[in-house]
Amino acid sequence: MVRIGIIGIGFMGKTHWDAAQQVTGGAVTAICTRSEKKLSGDWSDIQGNFGGRGGDVDLSDIKKYRSVDEMLADPDIDLVDICLPTALHKQTTIAAFEAGKHVLLEKPIAVQLADADDMVAAADASGRKFFVGQVLRFWPEFDFIKRTLDSGEYGALKGANFKRIISAPKWGGNSYTNLPESGGPGIDLHIHDSDFINYMLGVPDSVYSSGILVDGKHAQFIATHYAYEELGVTVTCQSGAMGHSGRPFEHGFDIYFENGTIQYSSTWGDPLCVVTSDGVTEPELSKEDGFVREIQYAVETIANDTEPTLLSGQSARDSLDLCWREVESIQTGSVVRLK
Repeated sequence: MVRIGIIGIGFMGKTHWDAAQQVTGGAVTAICTRSEKKLSGDWSDIQGNFGGRGGDVDLSDIKKYRSVDEMLADPDIDLVDICLPTALHKQTTIAAFEAGKHVLLEKPIAVQLADADDMVAAADASGRKFFVGQVLRFWPEFDFIKRTLDSGEYGALKGANFKRIISAPKWGGNSYTNLPESGGPGIDLHIHDSDFINYMLGVPDSVYSSGILVDGKHAQFIATHYAYEELGVTVTCQSGAMGHSGRPFEHGFDIYFENGTIQYSSTWGDPLCVVTSDGVTEPELSKEDGFVREIQYAVETIANDTEPTLLSGQSARDSLDLCWREVESIQTGSVVRLK
C-alpha cells in the first residue's frame, strides 16, 4: 500500500482527495493545512472552476499536520501530493525529496524555468520518483486523441486546433491573480494544452504567438501556431481568461486526420464525436476520472518501481519552457525557433 500525504487543502487538494478515494493500492493517510477549519473536516469554503463546493469530510482516521516539516518527518508517508500555490512548489518539492519522499506535484511545475530545473535536479539526486500532474494525458477525450494518433486508425495527422477559455476566476484568491507567483493564464491555464501538444507530437520546431500581455510579460490570452516542419502538421491553440463573469469554462479541440475528424467541446456537455465519410459516431470513452487515473498511475509506478515517464518532471519542465517561448513570440512579434 502506497501511503499518500496531501499538502494543501484548497480546490486542487480536495480534487486529489476525492480522486484518491477511488485508487487501488494506495490511500491518503495524512493531510497538511494551516486551516483549523479544514483540519476539523469542514471543507465547505472550497470551490473551483469545475465540480461542486466542498462539504463535511470524515478525517477520523487521517493524520493531520499543520506544518510541511512535520508531515515530511513522518516515516509512514511514501508519496507527498503537493497541491499548494505554484510559488511554493520549489521549496516544498525539494524539501520532500530531501526527506526521502516520492512527489506528485500539481501543475504547473513552476513559473520560472530555473526553479523547474532545480526540482528536476533534486529528484535525480534523491533517487525518488517525481510526477507532475499534467492531467490531460489521462482525460478520456484527450487520451482518445493520443490512442487514435498512435494506432493510425484514421491515417496520418494533418492538423489540430485546441481551445481552453475561462472567465477570470473569483476563486483561488491572491494565488491566481498575483501574476508573478502564478504565471497567470498563459502559464497556469495554457500549459494544459501546450503540454498535451508536446506529449502528442514532441517539441515543435518553432512557435508563433499573438495575444494580450499584462505588464508586458504575463499572458492573459494567447493564440499560438506550432510548426512541425518534418511532419507537415499544423497545430494551433487559443487559451486565456477572457470574457464576463459567468461564462462557462470551455475546453475542446478539432483533430484532423486523413480519413476522419475528432471533435469535442465541453461547453454544453456535447460528447466527443468522430466524423468520417461514413457519418458521425460517438466512440465509447473511459468513464474513469482523469485525476483518479493520474494518481493511480503514480501509485502503480511507485509500487512497481518503474520510471514515471508519462508524468516526468523533465517533461513538465519542457512544457513550461514551451509556454515561455510562446510569450517571447508575443513580446517580439516574431517566430521563435525551438530547434
